[in-house]
Amino acid sequence: MLAVIRVILLGIFVIFASVFGILFCLLRPFHSNNVYWLGKTYSKAAKILGIKLVIRTHPDAYKAQPAVFIANHQNSYDIFTLCGSVLPNTVTIGKKSLKWIPFFGQLYWLSGNILIDRENRKKAMQALKTSKEIIQKRKVSVWMFPEGTRSYGRGLLPFKRGAFQLAAAAEVPIVPVVMSTTCNKIKLNRWSNGTVIIEVMAPTQLTAEQKKNLKQTCEDYHSLLQDKLQALDAETDKLNSHLLPQTNNG
Repeated sequence: MLAVIRVILLGIFVIFASVFGILFCLLRPFHSNNVYWLGKTYSKAAKILGIKLVIRTHPDAYKAQPAVFIANHQNSYDIFTLCGSVLPNTVTIGKKSLKWIPFFGQLYWLSGNILIDRENRKKAMQALKTSKEIIQKRKVSVWMFPEGTRSYGRGLLPFKRGAFQLAAAAEVPIVPVVMSTTCNKIKLNRWSNGTVIIEVMAPTQLTAEQKKNLKQTCEDYHSLLQDKLQALDAETDKLNSHLLPQTNNG
């Protein structure tokens, strides 16, 4: 019964948040802070899921902007959790097909996010150039998921080069963002789903050597995020040890 109530409440929340968001963005289309405010709005739904969000942001992350933010991407719950850690003056890069999702797609476009065609290499390279120009001209940061897709409990997937190519081209730092594991931890039939920790880490500037060897750079940053993910999981496991295991996945 609790799962049914939650699904209904989430549905109502998404509809109202999307309608409000579209009206909000129509008043200030493509504004650099739209994504920040919408992220804060959508993250309020974490309470409906029975999640306590803890967001830690390194103070240097604010000072480093514009930057390229790289974060782990787990599942569809990210929109209600990870979005809460987005900093001001930040937009995301998403698939062009997102634009056609009712309500959400139009909101995603109006909020100023960058839409790219990842299936077409030529267009993807053009999108990289466009993203670089947006960073430099509008002085906004860009949020990317270097895994390229949701991991769905498979751990941290290998990183693609796009985020690092963009940081190198725009000559901006990289800010890693890591969220503790939520896959198979959120049960819709459980009243409390414990604590989820998101950490926005200190910015790092790519060296000349890292720009030359992007394959190794991807592996180095993957190791950095993997270590932080393991540390956050160990911390949340202790905080959530009181939760009773359930076989029902909700």
